[in-house]
Amino acid sequence: MKRVVLRALVALVVMLLPFGGLLPACQAAGASQNTDQAGDSLTVEQAVALALERNRDVLKAREQVEALKGKIREVRSLALPNLKLEATGLRFRDPSFLNSTAFDKIPADFRNALSVTGANLFDYGLTFSQPLYTSGKVGTAVRLSQLELEGVGNDQDRVEQEVTLEVVRTFYDLLLAGEKVEVARETVIQREKHLEVVRSRLAAGDATEVDVLRSEVNVANAQPELIRAENAVRQARAALNHLLVSDPNAPLEAHGRLEHQAWQEADLEALSREALRRRPEISRLRILDREAELQERLAQAESRMRLDLKGRYGMSARLPENLWNSSFTRWSFSFDFALPVFDGGRRSGLVTQAVAARHVARLSLDQQESSVRLQVRQALDELRRAEKTVEATQLNVRQAERVLAMMQNNYRYGAATTLDVVDAQMALALARTNLLQGLYDHVIGAARLRWVLGRPVLPGTMGGKR
Repeated sequence: MKRVVLRALVALVVMLLPFGGLLPACQAAGASQNTDQAGDSLTVEQAVALALERNRDVLKAREQVEALKGKIREVRSLALPNLKLEATGLRFRDPSFLNSTAFDKIPADFRNALSVTGANLFDYGLTFSQPLYTSGKVGTAVRLSQLELEGVGNDQDRVEQEVTLEVVRTFYDLLLAGEKVEVARETVIQREKHLEVVRSRLAAGDATEVDVLRSEVNVANAQPELIRAENAVRQARAALNHLLVSDPNAPLEAHGRLEHQAWQEADLEALSREALRRRPEISRLRILDREAELQERLAQAESRMRLDLKGRYGMSARLPENLWNSSFTRWSFSFDFALPVFDGGRRSGLVTQAVAARHVARLSLDQQESSVRLQVRQALDELRRAEKTVEATQLNVRQAERVLAMMQNNYRYGAATTLDVVDAQMALALARTNLLQGLYDHVIGAARLRWVLGRPVLPGTMGGKR
């Protein structure tokens, strides 16, 4: 009996073995599906993080920073010793002594005994050079490269801030389009319900066929707005996917709300000073001014003295076996002194270019500072307009909802017409659309003002500031 039970248990285990891997597989599939679903919905912070990680403009700006770091190493190498191992193997025949003007004066017997034959010459050695004095050219070039690295860093900040602002705008475009779809869909539902009421009243003899036709037309007229709203959602989703370097047709939902948060700061002068201090474009132009000054110094150094130490140590022999014989050691050391006397106006041309570049940088800086002040004023005014719009439309929506409810009740009792109900529906849809647009304008206005001020576009994040 025990053997029978044991055999039955073994058979049951064998039958269940193929299904043992199903549970982990199902769990993994479920986890993968949950991950995919979670990945389809993004907050604005997640969208910005993905864009800064993938966007090609941001990646190009970061590569430019790496390139400048390499340039700095290259320039610094000019101040360090340069060592090089060289080796040559030469086979030559040189009849120079036969062409000497004094060769004919040599006795004929001796002259006839001379013959030119080919010879070998093998040489290897270590050469080096070390700048001793360059009139500040190397140090100036290093400082110039470091300044350019700082400038490229500002360019990177500017690109990241612009990408962040564009992602925020496109993200809320998608949110706004989704909210408008809900408004359009609710308008369609309201008109369909009203059509049912009209038909029921027609059956009871309290309405006319004209009322039914008007209601049917109103339902049909609401469909194009819903179609346009749904198309706006698809376009906004494709635009956001493009910024995130994803497939334009990839499913993506914006997770968030259009919320009104009052802007507290109103001192225009203080905001302008902050923008002039923080904007990467301003910092970049100031760096260009300093770079032009260094370029002028570099140009001035072209006409000054330079001193280099050069040397070579190695072996030189006609026979290969003598290349390791210390008797064939060959070395030389030299101090090379150079002082330009006439360069055809090259230094003067370089100085002229540097001075002009400095003037251009200062003019550009003044122009950009004026432009930033204007941008701060415009962004603040636009934000104030959006705030007033939100305050006005919030009250308007509540009133429109009350009017629609009253018109619907009045129509049921014959105290209102179909046109009254339709007008109330259109007024409510317009009020809700205006409120959504006002909230959108306020959110984008606040983000743009933060961008104009040089702050992180999203509060609590780096937002492009390194």
